[in-house]
Amino acid sequence: MKKEKTIFQQLCGQFFYRNKLTFGLAAFSAFFSGFGGLIISWLLKQLIDTASGTEGAKSFETDLLLFGGFLVLMVISFVLDYITRPAFIRRAMTQYKNMAFDKLMDKGISTFRDESTATYLSALTNDATSLEANYLSQLLSLFTMSVMFFGSITLMIWYSPLLTAIAVGVTILPLVASIITGKRMVGAEKKVSEQNKSFTAVLTDCLGGFSVIKSFKAEKEIYKMFEAQNKALEGSKFSKERIKTIVGMIGAMAGMLAQSGVFIAGTYLILSGYDLTTGTVMMFVNLMNFMIQPMSTLPGLLAGRKAAKGLIQKLSDALAQNNESTGTEEITSVNKEIALENVSFGYDEEKEILHDISAKFDAGKAYAIVGASGSGKSTLLNLLMASTSNYNGNIKVDGKDLKDIKAEALYECISVIQQNVFVFNSSIKDNVTMFREFPKAELDEAIEHAHLDELIKKRGEDTLCGENGCGLSGGEKQRISIARSLLKKSSVLLADEATAALDAQTAWQVSNDILDLDGITRIIVTHSLEEGLLKRYDGILVLKEGKVEEFGTFDELMDAKGYFHALYTVSQ
Repeated sequence: MKKEKTIFQQLCGQFFYRNKLTFGLAAFSAFFSGFGGLIISWLLKQLIDTASGTEGAKSFETDLLLFGGFLVLMVISFVLDYITRPAFIRRAMTQYKNMAFDKLMDKGISTFRDESTATYLSALTNDATSLEANYLSQLLSLFTMSVMFFGSITLMIWYSPLLTAIAVGVTILPLVASIITGKRMVGAEKKVSEQNKSFTAVLTDCLGGFSVIKSFKAEKEIYKMFEAQNKALEGSKFSKERIKTIVGMIGAMAGMLAQSGVFIAGTYLILSGYDLTTGTVMMFVNLMNFMIQPMSTLPGLLAGRKAAKGLIQKLSDALAQNNESTGTEEITSVNKEIALENVSFGYDEEKEILHDISAKFDAGKAYAIVGASGSGKSTLLNLLMASTSNYNGNIKVDGKDLKDIKAEALYECISVIQQNVFVFNSSIKDNVTMFREFPKAELDEAIEHAHLDELIKKRGEDTLCGENGCGLSGGEKQRISIARSLLKKSSVLLADEATAALDAQTAWQVSNDILDLDGITRIIVTHSLEEGLLKRYDGILVLKEGKVEEFGTFDELMDAKGYFHALYTVSQ
């Protein structure tokens, strides 16, 4: 039986999915680039030996032909690299981010609500940039560096094992120091990622809460908070750059020492009568670049790759957290009823919010949930949307336990209208259709029943709504939300204080729009206790301190002169 891949493996696999040929060509180009340095060093030796009249040296014309052939091959290699390297990285990063976002969309509503969006903002922006630079680009560099290192060692041994031993000896200590320092890059990269996550979270809060900041004149305090996070982020980046600089300095020092040492040793051997030519010594000096560069760079490259894998692991861990319903029951619509049987729930195990709730909502009817602030109205509505399965008692939809129903099936037949409707910075039509295609007749019908037709006639369906609907009024955004539900053909509509932020006239109109929807089960949490609206509901569920205090029609509850009567009287 084939073992299912982890999210980490799936994410890493996206770098090469339908991308192997491009990667292979890019890798070939990287290999040849590594050989290019070796060949030019060998050609340098031939030219110097020819110029100095060394016995057995090639003719100048032969050297020129070899050099010309080398240039042609290098041009071909550069063109191949120009075509394949960017193409490989583009597809790899596109597929990686697409899969990450696809996995994110698989999360349950309750799971995502409890997470920080900064985790994913950071992972798909700053961390993705780091992956591209430290993982994909450097992957090809590893091929080049490997060829340069092992090729230069092989060529050096071929011409002089003794001088090769001297060359290796003068680079051991700088190499060890480079490896030790390079390991610190892993921790530094991870710290930058964490600080960027915190910075993104603060920035998101500051922009999202701009009006609150201005209203309470908290600009200085918020600036200090932003300044602190910005300082921490740049400080972590500063530390990473210092480590990177130290690694580079060690590499540069190793190069200078090694080249100088080899040049001095080679000169001494020639003067001592050792069988070496001037061209061979100069070739060794040049090859030292291609031995030292990989030795000084590889530790940093490997550390960068390890840090990059840490970023992928961090994202995969976040994506793996999902409390989505694992039910298997299918449901296409609610045809009979939604029933709650002795339901109790609390976000904290030690503090229960809902206590032994029992109620029944018949399909196709309209119900209001009312009560004082903190009575559990919104919590009850969230449970109906399967935001969590961590409750006691039973919630049944047409006789099927809510916990047994597939989350996708439930979302298909239930729509929610929140107090703050989210609107994308796209056209009115796109926000109604949620970027899907529908028959024009169905779209027009949904727009008409949601009373959006006047807005569209006035401004056009292609009018951009602005960031989070800043170009629309509160009532217009609520009507878009209603139209979405109608177009989706939801059989149940849940509304949570949908008119709380609207003026009285608009709130009345939107409430009437919802109550006018025939054939849809409507369960509405409302703070508005207006007789004209309340009389239109088939039932009113009254909550008090997390318990069902009363349940009945407006007239029944008023005649009972109980808790609802008191709430209504006080609100007038």
